Amino acid sequence: MTLAAPTPEEVDQARRRVEPFVWRTPLLPLAGASGSLFVKLENLQPTGSFKVRGAANALVRDGEHGVNGPIVTASAGNMAQAVGHVARHFGRPFRAVVPDHAPATKLDGVRRAGGEVEKVPFERWWKFLTGEERPGGGRFLHPVCDADVLAGNATLGREVLEELPTLARVIVPFGGGGLSCGIAAAVKAARPDVKVFAAEVETASPLRVSLREGRPCEVEHRASFVDGIGGRSILPAMWTLVSTLLDGSLVVSLAQVAGAVRRLALRHHVVAEGAGAAALAAGLAAGEGDGPTVCIVSGGNLDATPLAAILRGQTPG
Repeated sequence: MTLAAPTPEEVDQARRRVEPFVWRTPLLPLAGASGSLFVKLENLQPTGSFKVRGAANALVRDGEHGVNGPIVTASAGNMAQAVGHVARHFGRPFRAVVPDHAPATKLDGVRRAGGEVEKVPFERWWKFLTGEERPGGGRFLHPVCDADVLAGNATLGREVLEELPTLARVIVPFGGGGLSCGIAAAVKAARPDVKVFAAEVETASPLRVSLREGRPCEVEHRASFVDGIGGRSILPAMWTLVSTLLDGSLVVSLAQVAGAVRRLALRHHVVAEGAGAAALAAGLAAGEGDGPTVCIVSGGNLDATPLAAILRGQTPG
């Protein structure tokens, strides 16, 4: 299976579907910067991450097609919480298959939404993402490789461009590519000159290697407090999109991500999880560039223990 980029018409339709479930999040100039670096605070969505956009579009589409019944997703936690937020509205039970390193904050959110949590080893969980295995027990909603999820994510790109028409560059955390490619599709349809970069963390950066080699490559994965991004490889269904829509990968260290979490907390009074702060870390490392740059703060579901360590000036593992 190979996914196609959502069309402007599909993004328009997705915006109408997701409107009851999402908030228009703030786009703010970064405190202490010279004025061309901005943060888009998707960590302030109802479930603490951008994932509610894709989940809402997919499940509302289910209703339009008469699809009902249980839902299953494979998620490190944010997609599961988003599915729960929307599924509860439709009275649909759901289950989240999560990797064994998923943080307690995210799992608590899944349970509060009425969902069932099934922990599996990371190796098996990754097979659900690549399509080698498929969890049973209901309609499987893939957190990345789903056309409706992609169109829902693209609504964020449209929103950013409306709020900052002079946009020159967007930096997006890269997990499976669903958010970065959705944003790139929406932005480049209107402004092909805008650059869209993926932010990866050094503990798992398959996009950088794959773009360099011109093919999907597998890399070593090391679990860290940056749990929402970083896989072993590019998902096969996403390769065409990531290799044509994205302008490159910016890789940052755990210390740089911790510094970005700390900066957002102390200067903007908001909590970002590791993945959510990765784009800002990359933006700060890359410099402010040739024009306005938006760093997507994709989520804010961070456990208290690593957050406390980061605020003390430490870098969790």
